Amino acid sequence: MRRLVVMLVAVLAVVFPSAGWAENQFKLLVLAMPSKYHYEYIPIARDSMEKMAKLHAFEVVWTNRPEDLEKDMGQYAAVMLLNTPIEDLSPAQRGGFETYMRSGGNAMVVHRAAIALPANSWPWYEKLVGRTVGVHPMLQTGVVTVVDKTFPATYGVPERWLWSDEFYTTTNPHNVKIHTVLGVDEDSYDPTKIWPGQTVKPMGKDHPIAWYHAYEKGRVFVTTLGHNGEMYRDPQYLSHIFGGVYWTVTGRMAAP
Repeated sequence: MRRLVVMLVAVLAVVFPSAGWAENQFKLLVLAMPSKYHYEYIPIARDSMEKMAKLHAFEVVWTNRPEDLEKDMGQYAAVMLLNTPIEDLSPAQRGGFETYMRSGGNAMVVHRAAIALPANSWPWYEKLVGRTVGVHPMLQTGVVTVVDKTFPATYGVPERWLWSDEFYTTTNPHNVKIHTVLGVDEDSYDPTKIWPGQTVKPMGKDHPIAWYHAYEKGRVFVTTLGHNGEMYRDPQYLSHIFGGVYWTVTGRMAAP
């Protein structure tokens, strides 16, 4: 009887291979390293990213080891730097990431990973991000606005999205051209409300908080949203993240 069951399972696997086997579309490396202000998000984001990968048939490789950037990363369709404190990367790790991008790799930068400290310490990376992040307002509730409705990272969010986050202010010292997909309405919060001893000027109507562009031989998507750990349970935020992953890996559904 046992032999018959084994034979039946084997036959079903041949006849209906998709029922038991689903080929992953691509492999995504997620580098999530804890830092002073960003660590509680890690288990929440990992659980959500792994569920997202199962739902959308891709493989997510989760790591907190920056030395993985020194390895051959040709197997990854994209690398996500998820709140990664870039200043903690060694010269060898930075070099490995640069090699990956120059070989046709793609990158997704989330929230804290957009900050390179101190400023101008790694110009190559600031150019990859496309903007240089300065001081930023405290976490506040504001209105996120959709600038590009055709971009996948905006599909799951309303045109005016009430969201609570740190809305980074940025400059463009390297004159990088970006395509903005999300902005923030500075009339909806106080852009001057920052930490004691710091000063900041509002950016005005042109205040990008998510964008994309080409860099080296690959694609880069940046979202400055994602400060709070609970955000990684929010369906609209996760839709925003997956839209960014989709474009970063495929390059589809975006203006050239």
